[in-house]
Amino acid sequence: MMSQMPQQAALSNCPSCEWPLESGDRFCGACGYDLSVVPVPPDDHPTVALNGSAPPAGDGAGAWPLAAGPGSSGAPVPAHLPTDLPGQDSGGSPLPPEPSPPTGSPVSAASGVRFDRPPEPDEYPLQAPDPRVADLAASAEEAKMCVACRAGRVDSDGYCENCGHAQPRERDHMEQECGPLAAVSDRGLRHHRNEDAFGLGHTALPDGSPVSLAVVCDGVSSATRPDDASLAAARAASESLSAALPRGTHPQQAMHDAIVAASHAVNVLAAEPATAREHSPHQNAPACTIVGAVVTAGLLVVGWVGDSRAYWIPVDRASPPARLTEDDSWAAQMVSAGLMSEAEAYADERAHAITGWLGADAYELEPHTASFKPDRPGVVVVCTDGLWNYAEAAGELAEVVPLDAAVRPLHSARVLVGHALDGGGHDNVTVAVVPFPAVSQGAGSD
Repeated sequence: MMSQMPQQAALSNCPSCEWPLESGDRFCGACGYDLSVVPVPPDDHPTVALNGSAPPAGDGAGAWPLAAGPGSSGAPVPAHLPTDLPGQDSGGSPLPPEPSPPTGSPVSAASGVRFDRPPEPDEYPLQAPDPRVADLAASAEEAKMCVACRAGRVDSDGYCENCGHAQPRERDHMEQECGPLAAVSDRGLRHHRNEDAFGLGHTALPDGSPVSLAVVCDGVSSATRPDDASLAAARAASESLSAALPRGTHPQQAMHDAIVAASHAVNVLAAEPATAREHSPHQNAPACTIVGAVVTAGLLVVGWVGDSRAYWIPVDRASPPARLTEDDSWAAQMVSAGLMSEAEAYADERAHAITGWLGADAYELEPHTASFKPDRPGVVVVCTDGLWNYAEAAGELAEVVPLDAAVRPLHSARVLVGHALDGGGHDNVTVAVVPFPAVSQGAGSD
């Protein structure tokens, strides 16, 4: 039976760092561990079998748990859990006791492993407002609340101060309806952020006739800051078109100028501080693709650089749909040169390597523009490859576009994004739906 002499005299090594001890030591000379707080072995601690069951009463009473090690002969070896010994801070003082997990918590007290989401109460108690805050209404409006616990505030890094949950980014899913046209952009199911962006506008020409415009940009993931590049390009191009068209600039010229303006906006992003480039010296400058459409009462103009596309889908599905753009890509070059069929080229792993883009390291900016005069109503679908990967041919896309797309553009954009997500959502997906001919402001609804 163990002697009842002071516990520290019976120890030969520090229980914290295994430093050899001398008789009478009250503290470890190496780590400062307080030897007086080492617990005395309990009088009755049943041995736990490997299957987790306890032995019958009276069997193994007074023994420590067995720690089976390599080459063990079965002799009892003292063992303990980390929770058997109190922790200390850097000054040697005992740490405050750990709070017990609430009843029903899915967090294991021994391992800290979360097995399931904790049950969420119907309502979270809210702390009473601080009377010293001068403008409570303003601060409440500015503070974002957590989407997970619905109680904590979201800090500047996008995490909840209460539960630590990362909040969805604002660009993970975006929708906009602008008069008779609409767009939807989604992060997809595989990417950690949305690197697409779009811009919409609805204005009037000098003669008062309506005009709609849509711009869609796809950030080049292999470049640095692709999300910033697509956003800068979409904003610059849509602003350029919105300013030029009411002045009487021809839509095709306005589209060309808008792509040039978008290119300049992306080029500016390459002028980063030297310290920023030190962290990624081998990454390319910010870059993106662009595609845009301008729709008037009788004219349809598209412009693009890269592999984002525009499609024509007539209201009368007996009429053929058409793709209005040609990709700046490896696959398109192979088909154009007659070296591969379209099916072979787009099945190749190099298919999506682009040969034209907006960015400071682009070889040469060559904006493509084209104008059309459709003789019947329809819609223009402006999209990134996140959509057309799942409906590449115009006929395939036409089968997905709802029949009422011209009067319900937002609904139709949602349907098309949903089609891409149902197909796997391997990329960011952005879709704008623009009815032709252009109609007055306020027409079209979800």
